[in-house]
Amino acid sequence: MRILYLSQYFPPEAGATQTRAHEMARNWVRLGHSVTLIAEVPNHPSGIIPPEYRGRLYAKGILDGIEVIRVWVKASPVKSFRNRILFYLTYMLNAALAGLLLARGRYDLLYASSPPLFVGGAALAISNLRRIPLVFEVRDLWPESAVALGELNNRTALAWATRLEEACYRRAKRVVVVTNGIRDSLLKRGLSEEKLVLVPNGANVDMFRFDAENRMRLRQQYNLGNAFVAIYAGIYGVAQGLETIVEAARFLRDESDIHFLLVGDGPKKGEIAALVEQYNLTNLTLLPEQPRNSIPALLSAADVALIPLRNLDLFKGALPSKMFDAWACERPVLLSVDGEARQIMAQAGGGVFVPPEDPEALARELLKLKSDRVMLEKMGHAGREFTAQEFSRQAQAEKLLDILQAI
Repeated sequence: MRILYLSQYFPPEAGATQTRAHEMARNWVRLGHSVTLIAEVPNHPSGIIPPEYRGRLYAKGILDGIEVIRVWVKASPVKSFRNRILFYLTYMLNAALAGLLLARGRYDLLYASSPPLFVGGAALAISNLRRIPLVFEVRDLWPESAVALGELNNRTALAWATRLEEACYRRAKRVVVVTNGIRDSLLKRGLSEEKLVLVPNGANVDMFRFDAENRMRLRQQYNLGNAFVAIYAGIYGVAQGLETIVEAARFLRDESDIHFLLVGDGPKKGEIAALVEQYNLTNLTLLPEQPRNSIPALLSAADVALIPLRNLDLFKGALPSKMFDAWACERPVLLSVDGEARQIMAQAGGGVFVPPEDPEALARELLKLKSDRVMLEKMGHAGREFTAQEFSRQAQAEKLLDILQAI
């Protein structure tokens, strides 16, 4: 098959969206299919376009056999409502033009991943004008999530976004969802069971595995010694509530053998850094965003992975891919996400639950885990085995490909 794939975010940008799109497309190419992917020029989450992409409407290249067309977007480090809308709309317009004018030849299928929901606008234009069957992927319910996080409160924008969402569902031959929570929500809104397909997040179990050699090297590099290390590796966003981790570090500031590593970048990075400085925390290290292939070593250098989200009903249907990455590296997780993720963790036996946005409970649980290294190792092994059997990216790509071929 020839597949045209729309994903606004894509490597070298780091994040769950980028990783899922890259892993799916890369595996489809490995299985003998052709993929053209239309993404933005790299800038997320910093909002800064690298010099080599500035002043260009588009750039073409090849990544792991995937033909990648990158289009210009109105990026900005200032994440105001106006700037966000311009950011999304410029991708929608330029991705639609790229799909109509730059993606040459006949395509068998159009695969569009949301959010941002405006990806769906480009997909509708391309699907209708080029008469390509559309499969629409929903990784998060938008605009519902934007409203819950306080990112969207303009009634007119909300009404138009809801219309766009419904139009994408109507046009799509199949709607791919990543959690049962999203699936149940869409069923309640009237989508048929036959149209919905569940393909959850997972981990690349070949790339993500425990790395003993780099564990020791990185612990020396960051002066961690024999400390019990808790790591968060991901975006500093509104949804994560990373202030909870900083507050937990403040509670544990006198525990010299417990250290926190926060790895990544994002719109909340400045606020988190200011809070760390305000508390004068020496038991918490902030590291910049790292390449995807560096994350397994960083996870291996830690003893437990922190998987937080804010205490919102919206996230009871969330299933963070960070959880599977940590398990693939045999790291137990300390999960602050209730609902579906908590159920999966209990099924795997790969960690411990702590109520979201409760820094004291997080601090207490870290003290307990530090004192039971045997239990930590047991949970890490269980997580690896569970992920390899049930949540392998390779197996998920093959499952989704079977669905696409049937269409």
